[in-house]
Amino acid sequence: MKIDGVFSGGGIKGFALIGAYEEIENRGLHFVRLAGTSAGSIVAALIAAGYTSREIYHLVDELDPVTLLDPRKTIIPFKFAKWLLLYWKLGLYKGNELERWLKEKLEAKGLRTFADLPPNTLRVVASDLSNGQMVVLPEDLEKYGISPGSFSIAKAIRISCSIPYFFEPVKMRSQDGTNVLVDGGVLSNFPMWLFDKDNVKKVRPVLGIKLSANEFGHQKHKINNGIELFGALFETMKDAHDSRYISKRHAENIIFIPTEGVVTTEFHLTEEKKKAIVEFGREHAKQFLSKWTY
Repeated sequence: MKIDGVFSGGGIKGFALIGAYEEIENRGLHFVRLAGTSAGSIVAALIAAGYTSREIYHLVDELDPVTLLDPRKTIIPFKFAKWLLLYWKLGLYKGNELERWLKEKLEAKGLRTFADLPPNTLRVVASDLSNGQMVVLPEDLEKYGISPGSFSIAKAIRISCSIPYFFEPVKMRSQDGTNVLVDGGVLSNFPMWLFDKDNVKKVRPVLGIKLSANEFGHQKHKINNGIELFGALFETMKDAHDSRYISKRHAENIIFIPTEGVVTTEFHLTEEKKKAIVEFGREHAKQFLSKWTY
């Protein structure tokens, strides 16, 4: 059966999305349109490119996530340089390796720009900090004077994955000057609203895969110092918009995968933990899909 799919962000937790996708495939469900934020945009793009769940698993299994962390070369002692570059470059890592890897894997399936896909097949969310706006790629590229079809899919995903202070933001020029774009999760970590809107008849069933326990059981933040305050601030920005949108009706079409034991930027994962996260996603999808009525 044909469905539309939405994949949430979650950094390295996104391995669970691969396991969930395998179970979705096993049920004979096929995605027509896909949307995602951050890690969810990576999985959505690989599915849109035609990769099966098994192929995606092999791609990430052969990938050492640490290789995606590409610090700038400098003669300054690293500990000092790290904070100096964070101040000037706005991120600890460049993000070029992530984009290069994505470009290589997408081109292997014949995808370079959004023009290589049928219209509306793939949409990813980013955040424009300069203008204080959510950006949906590729359609919002027209705001920057860019033809949506000409834009690199790998670049769009790299933008959606640019976790603030972790990866350098992507700068995009427009008539109004330079705009700083970062991870879409800052404004919408789970863009279910792109396909499932109140009072609008759905074209086909919409299935969401969200890396959280559920829509109502958010763990209370403990705030006792400045670092915990920043963490709570970022988590609130990331989740509040989508939590307000998700009603009980929407929740009936969402696979919730709790991943509290994994840190978003835990790139130094052991092979055992990586496989455990994938299996965790598969099991939660299996439980959900056994009862899903669409």
